[in-house]
Amino acid sequence: MKRFVAPLLAMAILTVPIPAAAAGAGNFTLINKTGANIGALSIRRVGTGNWTPLGGTPSNGGRIAVAYANPDCAFDIKADLAGGNSATFTGVNLCDVTTVTLNRGPSGDLWVDYD
Repeated sequence: MKRFVAPLLAMAILTVPIPAAAAGAGNFTLINKTGANIGALSIRRVGTGNWTPLGGTPSNGGRIAVAYANPDCAFDIKADLAGGNSATFTGVNLCDVTTVTLNRGPSGDLWVDYD
């Protein structure tokens, strides 16, 4: 009888669904590779209009630690750059990342790298 119970018990344990880890944005390091100093950083959930200051003003090539927590993953990040320009990085995925690098190419194209 034990021979039949042990395999059945093992199969039952393996088929019980395991809840997924809670998704959401958490703390991360932001690296500025925009080619300009950042005077202010703001964030909003994708699809919303309310910008919230992130704090920190990393110089070009600099990095800052960002303390952030939100149950969502997709955000827009706006960087107010030296010289009066701004750069908005849309659809930034902040779930399961430790480093977010804001990049701006010579022709003004914007992209984000993740680690």
